[in-house]
Formats: sequence, structure tokens, C-alpha cells
Amino acid sequence: MDKSVRLAIVGLGYVGLPLAVAFGKKYSTTGFDISQQRIEELNTGTDSTLEVSAEELKAASQLSFTSDLNQIASANIYIVTVPTPIDKNRQPDLTPLQKASASLAKVIKKGDIVIYESTVFPGATEEVCIPLLEQGSGLIFNQDFYAGYSPERINPGDKEHRVENITKVTSGSTKEIADKVDQLYASIITAGTHKASSIKVAEAAKVIENTQRDLNIALINELAIIFNRAGIDTEEVLLAAGSKWNFLPFRPGLVGGHCIGVDPYYLTHKAEELGYHPEVILAGRRLNDHMGEYVVSQLIKAMLNKRIMVNNANVLLMGLTFKENCPDIRNTKVVDIVKELKHYHINVDIYDPWADPDEVEHEYGLSLISIPDKNKYDAVIAAVSHQQFKSMSNDDLSALCKENRVIYDLKYILDKSLVDIRL
Repeated sequence: MDKSVRLAIVGLGYVGLPLAVAFGKKYSTTGFDISQQRIEELNTGTDSTLEVSAEELKAASQLSFTSDLNQIASANIYIVTVPTPIDKNRQPDLTPLQKASASLAKVIKKGDIVIYESTVFPGATEEVCIPLLEQGSGLIFNQDFYAGYSPERINPGDKEHRVENITKVTSGSTKEIADKVDQLYASIITAGTHKASSIKVAEAAKVIENTQRDLNIALINELAIIFNRAGIDTEEVLLAAGSKWNFLPFRPGLVGGHCIGVDPYYLTHKAEELGYHPEVILAGRRLNDHMGEYVVSQLIKAMLNKRIMVNNANVLLMGLTFKENCPDIRNTKVVDIVKELKHYHINVDIYDPWADPDEVEHEYGLSLISIPDKNKYDAVIAAVSHQQFKSMSNDDLSALCKENRVIYDLKYILDKSLVDIRL
């Protein structure tokens, strides 16, 4: 296999780049991305997503990068790792996947295999992607070319769970191709593989992984709302319940990012296509999607109770990325807090040492501050548990605030004695 495999990884974001690096240590691998800027930064040994170090890039001795589609025409296995977001109506947006498939149709040849890793609803690979490959190439599926699906399991910012040590689900469009796809991934995945019986099974497995997490967090968010009304500390309740061996250790919070806050809509879309209206999944989504509004309502009440003038108040928002210790701002629900605060004519300073200011401006039209001012803020919201925030002392935090202030800790990272509200 080593001599015959020529890989092309299509899409070099949080998913594609680590995969390309892993394969590039063993096989001839070309990483393709439509962004010339991304290609140029990778060719200098820099990864702005911080998922791969310069040393890891250098170690992938058989890996090269290009934005020229013709440069991947010699590959015989293509792996597609482009984003699959949702649109403003919370419907699957398959545009990147469709464009990638249409592009690959121009270069695939007889005998080639196209493997998809992007999260989709069950059936999307064969119903949406394969027809585009056939139409553009003139080739016949499962006769001239083949397909596989192996869902990504990347956890941005996680330096412990990497591509190689996370079990990989694999599948193929025929039994023989399923075996080949499984063998390919097994050659780099030390944690082993799980070969699904069909592409649809593998697709479904991916969407329910994150749907399950979404629903569990929704339950804890609802419990937090109830406990807050009852005057009970939610974390203390969870710690007490967590003393039982089978209690799941979920915590309340904002549910954003490119997976948990998105994938359930792919499953519900398919369910409604099949004539079934999912109740539980959408209920959890509604609750999680409105947590930003709930957080601000709690903050406003606390400010009013302390007789702090809400109109024109100064609030420091600590953290904008969708999770801690990574620069990923995709679908971050912290922006919901910003929008809601501005409805009350509150001045919001956003401080996040991990986020890229230009990207934040481009994606959300928001500005980041480089450093918070002293003695300025009527309220502070700890929204993301970056290491820099967890290491702040009480004096450091107090120095940023006015004497009469409200501190809201969404992530349980601040000294409880200093905090007025916890989610």
C-alpha cells in the first residue's frame, strides 16, 4: 500500500491539516485548499489554527501544499474535509461540500476513491456528493470510481486527543472498498478503527455523537435555570450528584462551535425529510440556542439589584472563542451575549488573547481590545475558560472593576468569593 497510495486532502482547516500531517509521515500526500493565503502560511511552517506545530509539519516529510487543483490530479485517494455549516434558517449548508465534489469531478480517474469526512446527514454522500462526481467526471459510481466515509473526530485545542489516538469509524461503497478504506486509516490510527457496515451507518454515527452531547448539555442548562430560581448553587449540586459512579459529568454553558451546535440540525433535517418531526432534539437545540439571552437577563437583574445604571454601563466580556485555549470562533455563542448586551445600550469590551482580531472583525463585525482598562467595568462576564483567565488572581480581576460591580462566572473558573452569579 505504501508505494501505491497517493493522497490528496481537500480542505486544510482544523480537520484536514492534522489528517494531512498524519498521512504525510507515511504516504505521498498533497494538502489542497482554495485559500492561497492558507497555503502560503503552511509552506512557511505556520498553522494559524494552532492545531499543528512547526515541528509536526516538518516531520511530515512526504506532505506538500497547493491551491492548484491540477496539482492533485495524480492522486488516487481523495479525502474531503471541508466545513458543513448551517444557514441562517438553521438548515444544512452543503455548499462547500458540493463545490469540493464538483471540483474533484474534474480530476478523478478510473479506480480512484473519494472519502468524505465532513459531517452530513445520513445519505448525503450518496445522494448529494456522488451525483456531482458522476456528472462532472463522466465516470460511473462503483464501476469506475468508489467512495468512502470516515467521520472526523477532531477536538480543536485538545493536545491529548489527536488524530492518531482517536478510534476512527470507516466505511466504503463496496465491501472491497470498505476494507481498503479501513486498512488505509488503520495504518496511521494507533487507537484502531471501527468498520461500519455502510456509508449511511457511518454518517449517522457522527451526527448522533454530537446530538447526544447537545441534549445532555441542554438538560444541565435547564437544571441550572431551575436551581438558580431556587437559590441553589448548580456546581455544588453537580458535584454532589457526581459522587455516583454513573452520573455523567456535563456542565452548563453556551453550546457553539462547528459540531455540537450544528450537527443536530443535520439529523433533524433528514428526519423531517422522512416525515418525522423530532421533538426532543429540537427542544434541546432551542434551549441551548437561547442561553445567551438567559445569561444577559441574569446579569441585568444582578446589576439592578446592586443599583448599577444599566444604560451606558461598561461590561468586560472575557473570551469570544467557542471553547477554551484555541482560536476557533466558528459559531461561537458568545456573540449572542454581545448582541443582547447592546440591546440594553451597554458598552461591551471583548477581551480574548486567543482569537484573531481580523478574523473576529471579518466574521462578526466586532472589535477586540488588546488589554482591559483598570477600574472601568460595572460588570465582568467570564465566558470562556482560557488558561489566562483561570490564572488571574482576585486582585487582578478586582483591579479591572469599579467598587460596585457584578462578576458573572459562566465557566466556574473564578474564586467563588469574588463572584456574584454563576451559571
